[in-house]
Amino acid sequence: MGRKGKKEKKGRGAEKTAAKMEKKVSKRSRKEEEDLEALIAHFQTLDAKKTQIVETPCSPPSPRLNASLSAHPEKDELILFGGEYFNGQKTFLYNELYIYNIRKDTWTKVEIPNPPPRRCAHQAVVVPQGGGQLWIFGGEFASPDGEQFYHYKDLWVLHLATRTWEQVRDYIYYNDVYAFDLDTFTWSKLSPSGTGPTPRSGCQMSVTPQGSIVIYGGYSKQRIKKDVDKGTQHSDMFLLKSEEGREGRWVWTRINPSGTKPTPRSGFSVAMAPNSQTLLFGGVCDEEEEESLEGDFLNDLYFYDATKNRWFAGQLKGPKSEKRKRRRGTKAEPEGANEQECGEASAQAPREVVREVVTEDGTVVTIKQMLTAPGPSKQPQSDEDDSPEEAGGPLVEPRPRSNAMLAVKHGRLYLFGGMFEAGDRQVTLSDFYCLDLHKMDQWTVLVEADPETQEWLEETDSEDSDAGEGAQGGEEDEDDEDSSEEDQEPQHPLVTPGEQFADYLPRTEQYWVRLARDDAGSEAKEKRVLKVAHAMAKAFFDDSA
Repeated sequence: MGRKGKKEKKGRGAEKTAAKMEKKVSKRSRKEEEDLEALIAHFQTLDAKKTQIVETPCSPPSPRLNASLSAHPEKDELILFGGEYFNGQKTFLYNELYIYNIRKDTWTKVEIPNPPPRRCAHQAVVVPQGGGQLWIFGGEFASPDGEQFYHYKDLWVLHLATRTWEQVRDYIYYNDVYAFDLDTFTWSKLSPSGTGPTPRSGCQMSVTPQGSIVIYGGYSKQRIKKDVDKGTQHSDMFLLKSEEGREGRWVWTRINPSGTKPTPRSGFSVAMAPNSQTLLFGGVCDEEEEESLEGDFLNDLYFYDATKNRWFAGQLKGPKSEKRKRRRGTKAEPEGANEQECGEASAQAPREVVREVVTEDGTVVTIKQMLTAPGPSKQPQSDEDDSPEEAGGPLVEPRPRSNAMLAVKHGRLYLFGGMFEAGDRQVTLSDFYCLDLHKMDQWTVLVEADPETQEWLEETDSEDSDAGEGAQGGEEDEDDEDSSEEDQEPQHPLVTPGEQFADYLPRTEQYWVRLARDDAGSEAKEKRVLKVAHAMAKAFFDDSA
């Protein structure tokens, strides 16, 4: 009895210890969530000061990923909202709204009162009701150090005609299927029959001409042993369609399309191409080991035709040669006269396929393959035949990337931003491309961006460590401080070519605030610190202009 009672007492002690630990972890999680909610509330307070609609012509948006890019349902415009940027030390979240005018090839920053809180990785869809609406659901907010995350479950609508934001309602999010009625503004839960997709993140949805919904891909993890998770990049496809003659009843069907299928990947982007085809671009194929993760970034194109249940690889044809035109009896035209422009930007596209692979030591290896136009089969080349140079120059394509933004308007695919990795460095892009989906001849560069000029801050030791090193004092420390200030001068966030101060300040504000707080001391009021930070940023921006 005594031994048994002692064992039971010991068991109760272990349970008590586990309960304490669980309570401690839960309390810490609540504290982290409260900290993030306070930070979100702070940003919303800043947004609340904006009481008027302000539309400002601007340069293209700063580098970002996991934003949304949507085609206006009635105008020749693209709408970019939100996103995130990581500079090596800090994560920045946005709730900015940009509008790209396709015909004028111009960007406008639109500030509208009471916008959704800053976020990335949200879902966005446009509908034509009421002069056009942009719907935003959910998304993610991260702390500046990227260690804490807050997941939204809110729903917003931007009324494009009146330039007003409206928060519709809030509800609990589950891994189920829901439908939202645009007339009654109500959600309804669907309970499809059949076997649907397994739980996952990052899957993509598209609509078929028959009104069914296609679910493709995604990513999930599962525990394979203690403290070790293994990721799965899904490449399966499912069709969610309504049952004939049974209104409100849906059924899942797993489909296995024919044709040239995309390789398994995550972080890809989709858009609806002409003829109701689903277009897939890029992504990353992760090679995951127990203690390492290497990514092979992609820039390929695929089309899914739901009516044929078939995948097609998107192959660029390249620009047609002048000699071929003349042999077909077409009068020679001046160079560039027959080029199709996207916006007002038009460029002769090289014929070079570029693929980047990151090696184990972090080196980025660029593989270039020159493509030449195919000549007549089994015929000797003569002076009349086209040379590869005459058949088209090198072919320009967007660099491999994941999490890019896609939109289709008037049969043209627009691609903005995204990211790729170079060793431990994450490079966030801000370039802008256009591709005529009817011709499939060449990409047109609308905005160029050199990732080599992008700011990247290496991780530093903790503030306590820095404080300890600086507490030693002495003349030697003063000399070191002078030299360190000189060394730090070039480390200020660089001004990108053509960037306006209105875009530079939000991107670098946290850096200047930290610098101003170090200079003013811990007792300085936040308002004073912010004012000094903005002044320092403006002075550096003016000197760099």
